[in-house]
This record gives sequence, C-alpha cells and structure tokens, in this order.
Amino acid sequence: MRTRAPALVGRGTEIEEIGRVLHDARRSSGSALFVTGEPGIGKTRLAAEAVGHALDAGLVVLRGRGSTTGPAVPFRALTEALLSLARTGGGRELVEQLGPYRSVLGRLIPDWAAGADTAGDSSLVVLAEATLRLTGLAGAGRGCLFVVDDLQDADVETLAVVEYLAANVRTQPVVVLATLRAEPSPALDAAYAATRRGEGFLMPLDSLGPAEVRDVVASSLGAEPDQVSADVAERLFADSAGNPLVVEELLHSMVAAGELVNGAAGWRFTGHGRSAVPSTLVTIITRRADRLGERGKQLLAIAAVLGRRFPLSVVQRVSELDDRSLFGHLQSAVAAQLLTTDERGEDWYAFRHPLTAEALLTLLNPAERVALSAKAADAVVELHPDLPGELCSLAASLRLGAGDRWAAADLYREAAQRALAEGAPGSAIAVLDHAVNLLGDDADRGAEQSGRYRDLLELLLFALAEAGQFDRAVKVARSLRPADGRDPARQIRVHVRLAWAAQVAGRWAEGFEQVAAARALLPGTGLDEESVAVDAVDAYLSMSGPAPDRVRRSEELGRRAVEGAERIGSPSTACQALYAVGFVVRERDMTESDECFRRMLDAAAEHRLTNWRNYALVGLGGNAWLTEADPSGLETARAEALRTGGISLAYNAEAVLGLHSVLCGRFAEAGPRLDACYAEASRIKLFAVSRYVQMAQAVLAGHRGDRRAMETALGDFRRGGGDSGPEAPLARGLAQVFCSLLEEDRDTARAELETLAADQARQQSTFHLAGTHGLKLLLDVIAGDAAWADHRRVAAGAAGGMRWNRQFVLLAEAVLHGRDHAPEAAAAAMRRAAQAATPFGVARPLGLRLAAEPAVDDGWGEPAEWLREAESHFHDADVIPVASACRALLRRAGASVQQRRTGTERVPESLRAIGVTLREFEVFELLAFRLSNKALAARLHISPRTVEKHVAALLMKTSVRDRNELARFAAEHSSASEV
Repeated sequence: MRTRAPALVGRGTEIEEIGRVLHDARRSSGSALFVTGEPGIGKTRLAAEAVGHALDAGLVVLRGRGSTTGPAVPFRALTEALLSLARTGGGRELVEQLGPYRSVLGRLIPDWAAGADTAGDSSLVVLAEATLRLTGLAGAGRGCLFVVDDLQDADVETLAVVEYLAANVRTQPVVVLATLRAEPSPALDAAYAATRRGEGFLMPLDSLGPAEVRDVVASSLGAEPDQVSADVAERLFADSAGNPLVVEELLHSMVAAGELVNGAAGWRFTGHGRSAVPSTLVTIITRRADRLGERGKQLLAIAAVLGRRFPLSVVQRVSELDDRSLFGHLQSAVAAQLLTTDERGEDWYAFRHPLTAEALLTLLNPAERVALSAKAADAVVELHPDLPGELCSLAASLRLGAGDRWAAADLYREAAQRALAEGAPGSAIAVLDHAVNLLGDDADRGAEQSGRYRDLLELLLFALAEAGQFDRAVKVARSLRPADGRDPARQIRVHVRLAWAAQVAGRWAEGFEQVAAARALLPGTGLDEESVAVDAVDAYLSMSGPAPDRVRRSEELGRRAVEGAERIGSPSTACQALYAVGFVVRERDMTESDECFRRMLDAAAEHRLTNWRNYALVGLGGNAWLTEADPSGLETARAEALRTGGISLAYNAEAVLGLHSVLCGRFAEAGPRLDACYAEASRIKLFAVSRYVQMAQAVLAGHRGDRRAMETALGDFRRGGGDSGPEAPLARGLAQVFCSLLEEDRDTARAELETLAADQARQQSTFHLAGTHGLKLLLDVIAGDAAWADHRRVAAGAAGGMRWNRQFVLLAEAVLHGRDHAPEAAAAAMRRAAQAATPFGVARPLGLRLAAEPAVDDGWGEPAEWLREAESHFHDADVIPVASACRALLRRAGASVQQRRTGTERVPESLRAIGVTLREFEVFELLAFRLSNKALAARLHISPRTVEKHVAALLMKTSVRDRNELARFAAEHSSASEV
C-alpha cells in the first residue's frame, strides 16, 4: 500500500511565492531562491513541486544534485543539470548559439565541444558566465528553472557557479532554486551572503504542525483528514517532530506491521502502548530492511557503504548475487521506498533520502563495515581500473572506510590532480585538505610513507599557488623544508610554487624572495629542470615587478628559459618563454619579435597546443598593428580565440581593437565598443582587460578634448590600480598629453611628456605609444630643444618605426629640414608623414597644425593648405582652441581665413538669452581655469586687449561683481572642464 503523500502539505505560501517568481522569469525578471531546512523537512519535495509548476507553465527545467561521494567531485551537480538539456533535441541548437562559450561548456559536456582542437578558457568565472548565457537562451520567451538539490554537498566549483548565477540572474528569464540543509556549511554561508546583498532570498522550511501532520497522514493513506483518528495524528506528530519524511517512514512501518488499520471508524491503532512503535528513523529503516531478508539486507548494507548513490555493478560484485537475485532484491527495496532509480543511468541507483543510508550503516558492526568497504573498493578497481570521474573519490572513501589511510590518500591525490587538470583548484584543495587531515601527524611514518606524505603536501602547495592563496602556501611550504636539506630539488620546487603563488596574488616582493631562495639552492646541483622552472617564474615576476631594468632582465631570463625548455623537451614551457621574449623585444627589434611568435606557432601546431597558438596569433597581430596600424591580424586572433573558447584572450584583443578605433578617430564606434568590452570584462572579472579599457576610455575623452570626461575616466582607472600598472604611460601620453594639446596648452603637454620620459628612463616599459618615441621629439624640435642627433636616436629604434610614432618622427624630420633651409627634403618628409598619419583621425590634423607653425615662421612647405585642413577638422569636431589657433596662423601667414558664422549652438541657452556671443563664450569657458588675459589670448590666438573687452562684456551681461565671481560662475555653469 502507498504510504507516501502524493500532495505537498503545509507549503502553500512557499508554492505561491515560487509561482510568482516563475511568472516573473517568463518576463525576463529572474531571481534566486535558497530553500533551507533540516533533512527530511521537504526541500526536495518542494523543488519537485516547483519543477511540476514550471513544466506545466512551459518553462525549461535543468536539475542537478550535490554528491556525497568523496570530499568533492568538480562540477558534479552542474554537469548533471546540463545533461538534462543535452538529452533534449533542442539542446545542441542552443549551445551552438553560445559562440566561444560553447567550448567552455564542452569541458563538462564533451558533445558540446566545438572541435578536437578546442581549448576553452579555464576560468571558473567564464564557465559560470557560459552557464548563465545558456540558461538565458534556454528560457528565452518562456523561462527556465535551474534547480540544484543538496547544495551543501556540491563541489566548490558548482557552488561558485550558483553564487555567480544568483548575482547576475536578475535580468535573465531564469529562476535559480537551490535546496540545502540548515546546517553550517559554505553553501549556507553563500546563501546568507547572497540574501544580504539582495541577490536572492531564503525560503526556510519549518516543521509541520499537528494539523498539517494529520493532513500528511491522510494524504498518504488516501483518506480524508477526519478519517484519521486524533491519537494517530498526535502520536505521529510527537514521534516525528513534524518532519514529513519521518512521518511517512513511521506510517509505512505501522501499516506494514499491521499496527495501523482502517476500519469503519477510520484509521486506528490496534496495539496497546507506545513500545511497539519505532521511536527513531533508524529503527524504522532497520525493520523495513529486515523484511527484505538477509540477502536483501546485505545488498542494502553494501549500497550504504558505497554512499547515497551507488553503481549497481559494484554492489553485485561485492554481494556475488546473480542477475535474477540481484534484481529481485532491488525491486523489493524500491517497492519498500528505500531505493530509487538514479538519473545517471541504468547502472546507478540511489537511496530515497540520505537518512536512509545513514540509518542502514548502523546495522553494521565496525568489523563488518571495514570488511565491506575493502571488498567494495576492490570491486570498484576491478570493474573500473582507470577510476573515471567520481569513482576515484569513491574508491578513496572506501579505502578510508576499510582503514587503509595511505591508499585512500593516494587516491585522493589522484582525484586532486584530475581536478587541477580540469581547472578546478578549489576542489583539488578540498580533496587534498581531506587527505592531509586523515593522515594527521603520524610520528611512526617510515621513509616511504614520509615521501608519499610530502608528495601530497607538494601537490597541495601547487593547488594553493594556482589559486593564489599565498599565505596558506607559505604554511604548507614550511612543513616541506627538511632540516637536513638533503632534497634540494624538492626545496626548489617549493620555492618556485611559492613564487608563482605570489605572482598570482600580485605580491611581487615576496615572489622575488622565493626566487632568490630557489636560486641559492641551485649551484652545484645539476638540476636542469628546476633551473628552467626558476627562470620561467622569475621572467614573469621581473616583467611585472618594480625593477628599473625589468624589461632587460625579463628578456634575459626568458631567453634562458626558452633554451632550457627546448633542451629538456617541454614545448609548453618553450611557448610560454617565447611569448615573454617576443613581447619584451618589440621596442628593439620587431622582426625578432615576429620570429618568436612564429616559433610559437610552429611548436603549438606540432604539439596541438591550441591556447599557445592563440597567444602566438595575438602576438603577431599586435606586431602588425603596432608596425602599420593594421588591425586584421588582431581581428583574426580574436576570432580564433572565440572559436576555441579562449574568452579572456579574445577580450584582450578586443580591448586593443577598441583603442585602435579611438586612435583612428572613429569615436562613435569606439565608445560603445569599449563600453561593451568593459562591461563583459568586469562581469567575468578580467581585471587586466578592464584596466586597459579604462585607459582607452580616457584616451577617447582626451582625443575629443573632453577634459571632464577624461578626468572621470582616469579616476576610475586609478581606483582600479591603473597608476601602478603597465598601462599608466598610455593613460598619460595618449589621454592627458593629447587633451592638453587640443586645449592649445603646449607647455603642460611638454611638461607631462618630460615627466613621462624621466619615469620611463628609471623604469622600462613594455608599452611604446605613450609619446616618448615620437610626439615628444616633434614638440621638442618645434621648441628648438631637439636637433638631428635626437631625431636619429629616436628614428633608429623599432619603437620609433611604429606607425603611430612614425608620423611624429617624420613631422620632426620635416621641421628640421625646413629649419635647415632644405624645402624639398622638408616637403618629402611631410608627404611621408601624411601617408603614415592616414589612419589616425585626430593625430593627422593635429600634426598638420603643429608642423604648420614652424613652416610659417621658417618659410617652407604649404602651411596654409595644412592649416585649412586642420581648421576644418577641428571646427567640425567642436575643438575650438585648435580651430582658433589654425585661423590665427592663417592670418599670420597672410592667407585667407574662412569665416565661421555657425557655432552659436555651443552657447548654452541661458547665456544666449542674455546676449553672450560665441567668442565671449569661448573666453567664458576658459575663465573657469582662472587663466590670465595673456594666457587666454595665447589659447584663443587673439590679443590680450581683445580678451579684456570680452571679459568686460561678460561681467556686464552676467551681472556679477568681479572677475573672481565670473570665474566661479563659469566653473559652475559652463562646460569649461570638458574642453
């Protein structure tokens, strides 16, 4: 007879709330629910009810469950949820819409991988973003319910994905519903934190009251509540404490034993007293297992040893039952509501509730449990020698149950290595912590066991380094340093791991300390492999560190690492070192840089290193962009990275392409492009890309002459740590210097470039477009502070030949020829400069304006033609100071000046209403900077007397008392700070 309630009782409020959020999800207003409560309280039943409502409403449902097999199985629950979509006909179509994220999810569902050579981004955040996008696509127009049962048992990575979904699901057609025990756990902490941040809400399930327990009993028995006697309801409530699962288990036991029968007066007890009724769930499960017979009990005991979910083939191997007997007992256990089929497949079954397995384990004495654990472990290994997936952790837990701690630790180490290979250092750390703790401080370890223990700690150190947990890594490392120093290779590896952990954490000084310690151990050891590893990590630290000669040192170390990696046969390390060398030699020799990246391509193709192939393409594309402003190579590299799932590398390329759009003057394209790139990079926590985009956004504002927007962007850039990053010179040279030049404030621009050059002389930079290799030379030549020797020095370098710099170097050459009274040479240089400047929307007309001034003074070239082109551009761009300077220079040259009658729209309506003219407004804007009449005249290329007349007119029209008040008024009411 059925003794399980078909209807959910006592959860009307919760069901109503779930119905509301499902309705909202269909309108792309997502939410996250965390259903909490004690075991058996009905969390999974409520989730099942939510699934039913969702399916009835036409929503897509994805469902996974946390696993209790071993300490952690990476992505177990997430994979199970996604498999429910993979089994549907429309799943592949949705995945194909994910673009680069398809390959990321291919790590979990191999059928979704884009191809055999894909190498999706290993970032956990990128995987979470891919999951968010997939659920959003699945729920488009209808909604999607994403359920994770038993979140407290989920691996670290799945928990992180659920947190990410909760934080970002608000604008998606998705409801995230997670069930978890109301017991201390990282999952419960995450649920509370999400609730505090307003990213989700808790739905705690309380115990049922007496009336609700009566309803559960009636529903289970197929009766009306008034057909259940009061004493039955009261007793079940007292014994169950309002836990629905315990109610059902108690009720089943009573009916099966004939202690509760249905008569004319309804359901009544037949026995006398309470002693015949089980008082705990363990007793209930014991009695139900007894009714299955000895072989049935043995099957359940073996299954309980394996865990809540178990492979039936292992149970059969241990029990030695034939197929007929096995399935006969299995069907009996299913009928007794002890077992159920598992979604994993035909070979997998599960206990209906974790409490069932826990109760069954109490039927075994310690010796029996040890013996069954050992037999089960042997069976797992015999049936699955490679221990795929979670079977490795299962075998480890069984070895531990059999009392073989060292065998368990070895298996946990293998599981951790697999987790690291899958890009899951969090799970690896959890597994290794479990293994280390179970071994404890065993003073009786022999030499062989001590070595295995140190291997375990060394792998833990590696995992901590990959996760950037430097402080914990240091603690682990202390226990790996033998007092007698008899194993220098191991000690060096420890220091290298600590150095890499410091690199990941951005703690350069501590990283260099570890490198120094490793190098101190190298002399006389002949440890070639360890020496190469030290060089590799040192090269990366040096490139990012504060040393003045960081570029030179990074190149030296990188070259040595390349040679060493090729000698020991490590193509991946060779590619890594080649990329570092190719990056740092750009300033000196672009041909050599290209050669490094081509060698990377060859090695990556030979050894199928897709990720390093993408890096090589980015390197070659970046070189082509720097040399000739050709973005096609970067666009190809970005497309390849997207195709193969290299999300972070693709966004790196996209950020550079966004800066390219700025430098080309395509502002309408660049703004949205950079905004989109920044939003995505920030969303998936690509901090280096975000910082580069912030720099490019400041450059965009600077090239528009919009100082207010530039300072805002620079403020964001600095708050993100930009001032101490490698992008800082670009922010100063491409943004601040250009903005000053567009304000006709050449003194400030030159002073900024002088400071920048001094800083770069003290500390080498790997960014070469900031101005010290071109623009500074031109301004110094115009000012008479640089001559042919300076020009030859800059022009001879690879950086001076980069197209952005080359336009200014050629302009400087033209000015020098003109000053030497060599007009033909000057004209030829100007033609080459104009050709080099063709792609650059603002730099080209600005260069013409700058070169025209000495051309007018020295009498060479076609300055009137250049000035008219520049004036037209800057007038149309509303950069009035430069347009005014061009007109003034045309007058000085005796050339005709086009009259500009338009532009009054720039004057705010409130000022136009009191009669302020365009020229008066130009003065008004600059008054906010509290400049003198002479400085104002220089900026606007008019006389100080004319400025004085405009100021007087402004004082009269605005009715302010004096110039100071007028300056304050200008700062408050004009866009002066945007010029």
